[in-house]
Amino acid sequence: MRSILRLIGALLILLLVALLINTFRLTSHQLTNVPPATPIEVPDSAIQHLAGAIRIPTVSFTDYALTDTTQFDKFLTYVRATFPLVHRRLKHETFNQYGLLYEWQGKNPALKPILLMGHYDVVPVIQGTQRMWKRPPFDGLIEGGYLYGRGTLDDKMSVMGLLESVEYLLHTNFQPERTILLAFGQDEETLGKRGAQTIAAALKQRGVSVEYVLDEGGIIKTDGVSGLNKRVALIGITEKGYLSLEVTAIGKGGHSSMPPVQTSIGMVAEAVSKLEHNPFPARLDGGVDRLLDYVASEVSFGQRVALANRWLFGPLIEHQMSQTKSANASIRTTTAPTIFRAGAKDNVLPIDATATINFRLLPGDTVEGVIERVKQVIDNDSIQVNILGKGNDPSIVSDPGSPSFLKIHQTIKSVFPDVVVAPYVMLGATDSKYYSALTSSIYRFSPIPLNDAETQGIHGTNERIGVNDYQNMIRFYVALIKNSQQ
Repeated sequence: MRSILRLIGALLILLLVALLINTFRLTSHQLTNVPPATPIEVPDSAIQHLAGAIRIPTVSFTDYALTDTTQFDKFLTYVRATFPLVHRRLKHETFNQYGLLYEWQGKNPALKPILLMGHYDVVPVIQGTQRMWKRPPFDGLIEGGYLYGRGTLDDKMSVMGLLESVEYLLHTNFQPERTILLAFGQDEETLGKRGAQTIAAALKQRGVSVEYVLDEGGIIKTDGVSGLNKRVALIGITEKGYLSLEVTAIGKGGHSSMPPVQTSIGMVAEAVSKLEHNPFPARLDGGVDRLLDYVASEVSFGQRVALANRWLFGPLIEHQMSQTKSANASIRTTTAPTIFRAGAKDNVLPIDATATINFRLLPGDTVEGVIERVKQVIDNDSIQVNILGKGNDPSIVSDPGSPSFLKIHQTIKSVFPDVVVAPYVMLGATDSKYYSALTSSIYRFSPIPLNDAETQGIHGTNERIGVNDYQNMIRFYVALIKNSQQ
């Protein structure tokens, strides 16, 4: 018995030693001694220019016939007048009338271009919510150090900020070594097929290959991420896939006074319940592992031990992350019932019932694999499962160790020296997915500090941006263009 206890004790000591060795071997991924970006004075006109853009309601609708294209014409006229040097010195062209592509020719054709992008269409303000806005959503009012309006965060800030940056650099007679491409879509909020997809296809046809792409995406999370109470600059290195399925049951219908044992509504409700109670398994290998690598050296010692030894503490980390919506969504393919259609009268049994269920696919999962698992979980041959639209697989996971990522990391540190930089999984979709044929280095980052509550303004009420934050955004883009010249 004593020998068994000694053996157990020895094994525990070996385990403890292994845990500590792994923990102390952790190295920080944070760049240090990064010189601050060259100070630039952003003129007051910059925020006024963005305010003017907000006053043009470039709302895009899934049904293109509902889109007021006169507002998009106004926007194009506005940017031409607002940024005269950009339109005089850069080659620019349009795609499907409103998609914009600018080319700032570099001096060294041997260097691949970089592509900086955004979109200037916005989502509608939900009917009846206008009264909930502190300031009207399309008035572009500046009060208390903030500019209010739809598009201040998603995503006119990027479009206008990039144009401001290039206009500034042109004023200083800066000439890039590397060609700079600016691509601005007009329909990102409705899948981006007229804008980004068309622009990307044209560049591919021309044989263009780029060093990296930077689109909207991660923010500077001022209230940190799980386990790290510091400002964290989150750079999206991948984005989840998208799939919507219709789950349909067909019954016999009839009078509600003589219902069958299970109605079509009951069958669909049961199917939805099964899917909700059998979520996709959590995984730490779909991109969130890179986030954990970057924050591991910045957390408390106990958390560091766990993150350095995920082979042992993986299930505990998964459980902890599953306690919040955003962290849970970053470690699994999510299941979200969004629409239910059935019945027309309270005393008539509907013949058919259909639920629409939306899935956001974690890298490593596929559209085909999700459909197969859904059928297995439902396990009812009377239920039809049909794909809605096409769906798309998750994007590639771009390398956070690439020179391009390091340039973005360096630039963030030069403008926001106190932040922790970390790669992460984008939960939503962006236009950047269309550019995967041009490069394997696609990153998603918006240099704006926001806390959890402030992010609710994206697509929500009281969307706003800090005046100082927008100025720093312009400083970031200026520094990034300069830093990307080698």
